[in-house]
Amino acid sequence: MSRNDIIALLDRRRDAFARRDAAASAVLYAETCVLVSPTAGGTVTGRAAIEQVYQAWFKAFPDVVFISEEVLIADDRVVEIGTTAGTDTGGFMGLMPTAKPFRLPIVFLSTVKDREIVHERGIYDFTGMLVQIGVLKAKPA
Repeated sequence: MSRNDIIALLDRRRDAFARRDAAASAVLYAETCVLVSPTAGGTVTGRAAIEQVYQAWFKAFPDVVFISEEVLIADDRVVEIGTTAGTDTGGFMGLMPTAKPFRLPIVFLSTVKDREIVHERGIYDFTGMLVQIGVLKAKPA
């Protein structure tokens, strides 16, 4: 894939995310894609499972946004650095909604092939997010 192809793929992903369209987000991943993410419960495989991960995010945080800050591309490897933010008004991971916001840096490490994402790892402070939305309590230092 060319650099322009990869940028176009990322643009489509950001657009689908901004519209909170789980199906449009998932179709950008290969049918056999492996997604590694704390909110996915570790690792999920396949477009259908990835769509469920997006659905869970969009349900829990109906106002969720992703702001891309930097993209690094080396051959078929992509690093996208950004910030995600939202408010727990839909109930995260089956818990009651807390109505509390979160904001955190996030990094996506991806491998792309044939205009699809074939592997992706999301890196972010999952515990910090749970503290921000009030699911976990932090002890003062």
